[in-house]
Amino acid sequence: MAGPASLRILITTIHLWPPSGTVMYVRDLALELDRRGHRPAVFGPTAGAVADELRGAGIPVTAHPDRLPWAPDVLHAHHHAPTLLALRAWPGVPAIHLCHDHAAADDRTPLDPRIVRHLGVSRVCVERLLREGAPGDRTALLPNFVDTDRFRPRGPLPARPRRALVFSNYARADTHLAAVTEACREAGLDLDVVGIGVGNVVLRPELLLGDYDIVFAKGRAAIEAMAVGAAVVLCDFAGVGPMVSARDFDDLRPVNFGFAALRAPLRPEPLLREIARYDPGDAAVVRDRIRSEASLSATVDRLVGFYREAVAAVEAVEAVAAVAEAGSRDARRDRPRPGRAVRQAWFLRLVWAWRSLSPGLRSRIGRLPGLDRVRRATRRLFGEAG
Repeated sequence: MAGPASLRILITTIHLWPPSGTVMYVRDLALELDRRGHRPAVFGPTAGAVADELRGAGIPVTAHPDRLPWAPDVLHAHHHAPTLLALRAWPGVPAIHLCHDHAAADDRTPLDPRIVRHLGVSRVCVERLLREGAPGDRTALLPNFVDTDRFRPRGPLPARPRRALVFSNYARADTHLAAVTEACREAGLDLDVVGIGVGNVVLRPELLLGDYDIVFAKGRAAIEAMAVGAAVVLCDFAGVGPMVSARDFDDLRPVNFGFAALRAPLRPEPLLREIARYDPGDAAVVRDRIRSEASLSATVDRLVGFYREAVAAVEAVEAVAAVAEAGSRDARRDRPRPGRAVRQAWFLRLVWAWRSLSPGLRSRIGRLPGLDRVRRATRRLFGEAG
């Protein structure tokens, strides 16, 4: 039950299925906030096993941000369109915003004076936020987390690795899977693959990661594999990185064990060099560090602090907004024209309606003849409104 110090937090996301780093982030965050006595809700697509799990835990999941059992105290925002839609639905509520992807269109930086803080899970995400207009004094790095209660340590690694796993939604024959398969064949490793790209979606990776000695992954997937004690080679469609070691841990953590670390080409040779660095003792050191420094509990401690900061700042933000509304002639002249505001509202509704469709239906619609002409006409109509 929520206590007097509890917060009502609306978490926005454009994805809740299939599982991805951001989807699992939203799930784990909402469940942990609920466990602590706060009141989370999720504004996002309502279909799929993750949405079902959240509803089963008593956490509201809605495709309509204004249809909640209570008014939120703060928004925890992910993704451009749902963030702006939620801000429109709750005009007096402050927000924090978290960016998970340095390039995806859905992760464009939403700009609004009520967003008290912008956070990125990696340095390249922080760079994107700043490049796209987030205020420098309100933008910071908040690295990814792992639920250390869910991802428990496995037994000791064998002296020589036997089993390997590719843990990636992007693993396909036309990305990095061919190179990893050949490297494992040469190294004598039995290889399995999980992820959307091969049609093997796993909602509970904590139940299988402990069965593997070496895991090929990046980002949150890599962090989860490290937390159970596997030796992790950073690898994905963008390239090959190092096997994570205690020596380079401090360099790799701020880049989220992700894109910026994948500097070698997707060929078997770099992968074989990293496999040769397999060291059970070093993997145990990495396991202990990631569990100590990247826990869900510690990250949510920081997030709750940011939420309270946002709530405390709301009166000041409202005052600044009022000054801006009644301010200088230049401010009035630069204010967006009403026509642009209307176009933006319709653009956001169109984006949300599209993203709310099932992936299969979007794929079928995407194959219709003439769709490119419709997209071009839509962009001409709305311009930069989104």
